[in-house]
Amino acid sequence: MSYALRFAARSDVGLVRSNNQDSGYAGSHLIAVADGMGGHAGGDVASSIVIGRLSQLDSETPANDIVAALEETILDANQAILRRAREEPQLAGLGTTVTALLRVEGRFALAHIGDSRAYLLRDGETTQITKDHTFVQRLMDEGRLTAEEAERHPQRSVLMRVLGDVDSEPELDLSLRPARAGDRWMLCSDGLSGLVSHQTIAETLRDVADPDECADALVQMALRAGGPDNITCVIADVVDLDAMAPGEEAPSTSPEVVGAAARTRNRPTSASGPAARAAALTRPERPAAFEDDDYAEDEEPPRRSRWPALVAVFLLIAVIAGGLWAGYAWTQSQYYVTAEDGRVVVYQGVSQDLGPIDLSHRVETTDVPSADLSAVTLQQVEATIPASSRPAAEEIVDSLRDEASRTQLARQQQEEAARQAALQQQQATPAPTPAPSPAPAPAPSPTTGG
Repeated sequence: MSYALRFAARSDVGLVRSNNQDSGYAGSHLIAVADGMGGHAGGDVASSIVIGRLSQLDSETPANDIVAALEETILDANQAILRRAREEPQLAGLGTTVTALLRVEGRFALAHIGDSRAYLLRDGETTQITKDHTFVQRLMDEGRLTAEEAERHPQRSVLMRVLGDVDSEPELDLSLRPARAGDRWMLCSDGLSGLVSHQTIAETLRDVADPDECADALVQMALRAGGPDNITCVIADVVDLDAMAPGEEAPSTSPEVVGAAARTRNRPTSASGPAARAAALTRPERPAAFEDDDYAEDEEPPRRSRWPALVAVFLLIAVIAGGLWAGYAWTQSQYYVTAEDGRVVVYQGVSQDLGPIDLSHRVETTDVPSADLSAVTLQQVEATIPASSRPAAEEIVDSLRDEASRTQLARQQQEEAARQAALQQQQATPAPTPAPSPAPAPAPSPTTGG
């Protein structure tokens, strides 16, 4: 059998938070979900790093030992997260969960740490494949807590095992599983599984055939339940290409990146969605303006001096102006890294503009070609990578330069290997033997007269 994946990925910031710390990836060989943690400026960094590293496995020629390759890549991402924590003290404590599924023909390698989940729909039955690495799950394993009690436990979100800047080494759950045509895999963050029941998830996975529609439906359910956390969902259907009907469209191979690793990581929920409309109905109405009933309609209220009001206006203007100047001064202490005209560049300021006022200007065009970055890294760079100082921006550039150098070295090695192979083939081919030249005819002997 020749297998492929028909996939869909969705991520939503939710109805409460302003920053999406989840990241998700769906490709022809890899699906993954990472739920970051560590404050406003930490969790998104950690989840983006692990998804960026994992995306390099989404290849037509993956490693033979896919379990070892998956484990090695995740542990390498963990080291990258630790380096970021050391280089940027404000990111101390950042971490992330990760649940990833890597496919090679008829096999899947599964890696898991944290409380993101993997579900499998097979023959109409949905099974939770992964086990949460949480405090309440440990209590349940020890028989000290029931499933119903765990759902209401105040410490149900306390994680025991994660990647990142924590006190313990990461301990991954690893397994190798067979692929079967007709299977449906679903990976999600706890922003979905913590709000939508197993039964509802199972019914939705079974009843909604299209992966895109199914992922949308699951995210909407979490939003209708309140959406207090980021919500990420990745669905992949295992397809037997040999059994496809004539004219049936083959699964797409263009990867989908969502959440913190994507450009639109904090895009708000659509105002036209049912969950958004429901949230709007719960917002308190503005109180009506105060009406003074002591004045009769035909009486003129007493006149008051305008000076207090004018002074208040001037003071308000001064406060606003001071705030704007302080805000502008802060923007000029910031930096960000992006890509322009095929190069990685460094800007001072922030990437947003205030009307006609530019809040940034270019300070350096580096020697790093953006074309040598991986697809996920390039997407992050084009969406801008913020830095709190010029040295921090230079460290980001150095990291990108290292990645570009590795890409260039790999390309050169491939070219050299191809050249050596062509040279060896040329040397192994024997030269043609030249045809012998015909011998010259003997000249006639002279005769003498008698």
